[in-house]
Amino acid sequence: MKTEAERIAEQLRRAYEGPAWHGPDLSWLLEGLTAEQAAARPVEGVRSIWELVNHIIAWQDAPRRRLAGDPADLSEEEDFPPVSDTSEEAWGAALAKLRESNEALRAEVLCFGDERLDEPVVEKGSSAYVTLHGSVHHTLYHAGQIAVIKRALGLPPVTKRR
Repeated sequence: MKTEAERIAEQLRRAYEGPAWHGPDLSWLLEGLTAEQAAARPVEGVRSIWELVNHIIAWQDAPRRRLAGDPADLSEEEDFPPVSDTSEEAWGAALAKLRESNEALRAEVLCFGDERLDEPVVEKGSSAYVTLHGSVHHTLYHAGQIAVIKRALGLPPVTKRR
């Protein structure tokens, strides 16, 4: 029988690399995107896919840091890190960092005992359980935004992996 921490880590993995019951996972949505597409802003006032990827990274790192005792109070720049280099190499590095941050959070969750899931991760904050499930929800929320931005770019819809 799986522990609750194992089940949470599995949900974090599924949101990132699937299979996700709701539709395309984050990595599937990002597959094949060019740096130019990722940096584009086809809808006025809406962040780019790349900015959202950087934001997801920040909010996979923050819960991991919080589980380790760091309050991880993110500044605006840390919350939505700017995209300064829009090269293909930089986009590849961002995608690698996204994968690594997801793997690091999952590894931290697996080291975190179920008995601590009801404890707040920061003083007067949400429990570890709520924080970790919130990270899954956060990733999927922004994955939905990415799917809409891709459609605004004229790209075909992404369906579930086969």
